[in-house]
Amino acid sequence: MRLILTVASLAFAFYAFFDCARSPQEDVRKLPKWAWLLIIFLFSSVGAIFWFLIGKPRRNPGPGRGGRGRIIPPDDDPDFLRKL
Repeated sequence: MRLILTVASLAFAFYAFFDCARSPQEDVRKLPKWAWLLIIFLFSSVGAIFWFLIGKPRRNPGPGRGGRGRIIPPDDDPDFLRKL
């Protein structure tokens, strides 16, 4: 049982480390990316938990914050109609 918890904790820390490494620098929150990588490396599971709660970029920013927003059909899209 103890071995399973240790392996799960290490797997979680590795996942958080590589997730942080693959995230774009400008999307990382609160601290620079290198600081998050260092925290995850030094404090493994606790650092990984903090990464997912505080530092990880939001998945769906929504309209007005870089998201695609809702899809507009071509006949309702003024930009498309101007090009005709």
